Amino acid sequence: MNFLELINKCLLELNYKQVNSMSELVKNDHKRIVAILNIINKEICNVEGWNFLLRRDKLHLPAENTEIDNTVNGRILYLFIDGKKYNFCEDIEPFLTGNAKLGTYSSFSDKLLFPKFKEDKTLEVIYYTKNCVLDSEGKEKTDFENETDTSLIPMPFAEQLLVYGTCLRLKANPQYFKFSYWISMYKEAMLNLKSKTSVSATSYPVVNLFRK
Repeated sequence: MNFLELINKCLLELNYKQVNSMSELVKNDHKRIVAILNIINKEICNVEGWNFLLRRDKLHLPAENTEIDNTVNGRILYLFIDGKKYNFCEDIEPFLTGNAKLGTYSSFSDKLLFPKFKEDKTLEVIYYTKNCVLDSEGKEKTDFENETDTSLIPMPFAEQLLVYGTCLRLKANPQYFKFSYWISMYKEAMLNLKSKTSVSATSYPVVNLFRK
C-alpha cells in the first residue's frame, strides 16, 4: 500500500473526503495526517529490532588507524573483524589514550573507534537501517514524500498499524467513538507483526504499555 493509499485509508476512517492526488491535500488535517504517518512509521521501525530492517555493510580500517568515519546508516547490531565479534564499549577513554582492548569498539561524534592494528582490516557490520520508506525505484529513504512511496513495514501489518496509529494520534481523545476500535486494531497488528515476521517458531509476541 503506497503513501497516497494510506492517506486515503486514514481519510476514510475519519469520515473525510478522499483525494486523487497529493496536490489536493491542502487542509490542516490533511497536513497533520501526512506528518503523523511519517512519525508513526518511524516510531514503529525504531521501537524494536525488526528482521526486515537488518542490513549488511563492509567498512575499511587502514593499518595503524584507530578511527574511521561512521558511515553505517543505522544502529549497529554486530561488528566482526577477522570473523571475531567485537563488542561495543561505552567508555571511550581507552580508545582515546591508546589502551583499547582487542574485541571492543566504541564511537565518538561521527567516528567509530578501534584498537590499533598493524595491517588493514575489513569490518563486517550487521545493522538496523534508519530508513523506513521505499520509493518507486526501490531506493530506501527516511520519510514518505511521494504518492508511490511505501513503508518498509511489511504488508498487511503496515496498513493497519499506520492507518489506525495515525487516526489515534490525530484525534487523541479516548472519548471519540472510534478510539477504542482503533487502539484494539493497532495492538492486534503490532502483535501480529512481532509474531509473524520472526523466523523463529519459538518467538512469541509481547506488547508493553507504559503510562506516564
